[in-house]
Amino acid sequence: MKIENNILKYYLKNVYFITGTAYAGKSTTVKMLAERYDMIFCGENYHCTVSDIVATPDVQPDICFTKNLTDWKDFVTRSPEEYERWIYSTGKEAAEFEVAELISISRDKKVIVDTNIPVDILKEISDYNHVAVMLSPQSMSVERFFDRRDPEKLFIRSVIESCENPESVMENYRRCLALINSKKRYDKYADSGFFTVVRQDGEIDTRDDVCNLIAKHFGLA
Repeated sequence: MKIENNILKYYLKNVYFITGTAYAGKSTTVKMLAERYDMIFCGENYHCTVSDIVATPDVQPDICFTKNLTDWKDFVTRSPEEYERWIYSTGKEAAEFEVAELISISRDKKVIVDTNIPVDILKEISDYNHVAVMLSPQSMSVERFFDRRDPEKLFIRSVIESCENPESVMENYRRCLALINSKKRYDKYADSGFFTVVRQDGEIDTRDDVCNLIAKHFGLA
């Protein structure tokens, strides 16, 4: 079964998407907008409550990779090329779960989403004033990746530290992060045609300014 994009766009008219690179402030901005404008909050990987149950290896093999892991050391020791392939394939597989979930919750209330749906799909199912791209320099997205104390990053760090050669494993994992935040990937976001905000300095608190900017773009303010 295929649902045409004009139908999806209609049913997603109450949904606002934020996407982009790591450490660009996406999670914080989504949370702030949800609180300020009484929107339904969909944080990073919100679809997992369903996809972890429904996904099957024959249809969604990359979503199922982590479901079937017996040793998380296999996750952090993959080659950067395999890690990059897995990241973006998982985003495509998860897009269908995201769209189904968003249609089900957005009928009567606006929704703000921290999403990994690829920008080419967002162009088909949403409008310019419903999507914002947030970017950070590659150096920031790699070097500051573990600065945040969220459970997922703390877990990944603990796995790396439990490996036989944690320094070399960390170096490999940072190469993975560098590849998924490469100039090629950055440029794809930057050249997407969507409204874009670039984080220039990780030390200055620009949360309110960025939130106001994106709220204006979305027509919320």
